[in-house]
Amino acid sequence: MKEELHKPVLLSEVLEVLQPKLGESYIDLTAGYAGHASKVLDVTRNYKESVLVDRDSFATEFLRGKYESEPIRVVNEDFYSAVLQEIQCGRKYDMVLADFGVSSPQLDMSERGFSFSKDGPLDMRMDRTQELSAATIVNKWSERALAELFVEYGEEKPGFAKMIAREIVHNRPWTSTKELADAIKGKARFSHTHPATKIFQAIRIVVNDELSEIEKTLPLIPKILNPGGRVAIITFHSLEDRLVKKYFKEATSLGEESPLEIINKTPIVAGNMELVINPRARSAKLRAARRGE
Repeated sequence: MKEELHKPVLLSEVLEVLQPKLGESYIDLTAGYAGHASKVLDVTRNYKESVLVDRDSFATEFLRGKYESEPIRVVNEDFYSAVLQEIQCGRKYDMVLADFGVSSPQLDMSERGFSFSKDGPLDMRMDRTQELSAATIVNKWSERALAELFVEYGEEKPGFAKMIAREIVHNRPWTSTKELADAIKGKARFSHTHPATKIFQAIRIVVNDELSEIEKTLPLIPKILNPGGRVAIITFHSLEDRLVKKYFKEATSLGEESPLEIINKTPIVAGNMELVINPRARSAKLRAARRGE
């Protein structure tokens, strides 16, 4: 896996809000292929007190190879479990980063089944050891459950969600991403984005329990931040961003008792130059906060 295969989104903006300094500690809860982490660590040079977390074993294998000569800890775990472990061990950090997007290699490797633009198995598991996959949902869930899934997690219109759920149930079994994406496209009217975008998003969220992971993890972040520590969080759709916005509002509204203070009042988004280079940044939003001294 070549490092340049993954372009980290909002890289300069992340560095601006985190303000890394020589010797500071860092935990990346979704380290992926070290797109953000490598730039932070270039500044801090503090490998011994930094941690790279990812639930995807492809990513952690890459990270261990990349940093084999450095005393950095690489953890193959979901970020909620990883944060709990850090709290239990009493470890704290000067910087925390979480990028909730799917990495470019996950999308580009057709065998992972994340992308509707590449033909692959209906998988979508970030953790390849778990049982639940996209194929299970598509081939076993009821028509009603699928429609509700597409509305709740894909934010799809109810009429279209029901139509696609019916199409799926009546034409089982489904085995490939292209087969499913083509069927969805065949039922849709003209759209600027691929009609399967929201459907695939909904399935992926449930396969990986993404929103629940975020909701459980956010209140724990102040517990792993040193005084003056900074946290930066990147989201890619409104369901994620809503959870982060809500938590930051709650965590900063308690006056002197607030565990955090907001760094940027409105979410930071990609500029035109980045969008030309990295179109996947178009829906990214960055929110950041600081723990009081």
